[in-house]
Amino acid sequence: MTDTLALELNGLCAGYGEIQVLWGVDLAVRHGEITALIGSNGAGKSTLMRALSGLIPVQQGTFRWEGVDLSSASAATIIAHGIVHVPEGRRLFGAMSVEDNLLMGAYSRRAGQAEIRRGLDRIYTTFPKLFERRNQAASTLSGGEQQMCAIGRGMMSAPKLLMIDELSLGLSPLLVEQLVAALRTLNSEGMSILLVEQDVITALELCHSAFVMDMGRIVRSGSSDALLADPAIRDAYLGVVAS
Repeated sequence: MTDTLALELNGLCAGYGEIQVLWGVDLAVRHGEITALIGSNGAGKSTLMRALSGLIPVQQGTFRWEGVDLSSASAATIIAHGIVHVPEGRRLFGAMSVEDNLLMGAYSRRAGQAEIRRGLDRIYTTFPKLFERRNQAASTLSGGEQQMCAIGRGMMSAPKLLMIDELSLGLSPLLVEQLVAALRTLNSEGMSILLVEQDVITALELCHSAFVMDMGRIVRSGSSDALLADPAIRDAYLGVVAS
């Protein structure tokens, strides 16, 4: 882990047409760390992920990846720089097999068959259930298995920064534990992760640092330990009333 910034946002504004959702967002992700973006439903977290993925335009402000300004870059260019988005709702191709869904993640890479095979093997090692289900249609997977497949598809793009929107949504605690363990392993191997998560306890127990978003603005930030101990965070998001 290093102290150098991988991703840096300064005054980022974005939205949909004339509807502005994000208002001057400042955020940073350090190399080799897991950073969480937490907040209530509708706070603007998914909108931020879409802006960082090039799916919606940045209206004002900048975001830089390893010092390169990608504020006006296309989605393809952003992926080429190693920023990969695992969207909320998984968005798998239901009629395609699990393995074909995974291979879709490598479509933009200039990689030979041996390298792609190594990528698949890594995913099957990380998520053994996907190996068992590799020939099944993605639509037949459970919710947790679909999330594994979506993360695996993202891994096939060889990301430097993996952005995951709502890791635990609709999943059982056991499946969430398995996914959290997998992310810890990926992070230990050097992958930076930006995690959007409504389950604040899960997010703060997993991440190194976190940013709290409310109504399209960052209202708090700090280490995971500091935010877990913050009475305002405990009151607002953990259901614990500060004394």
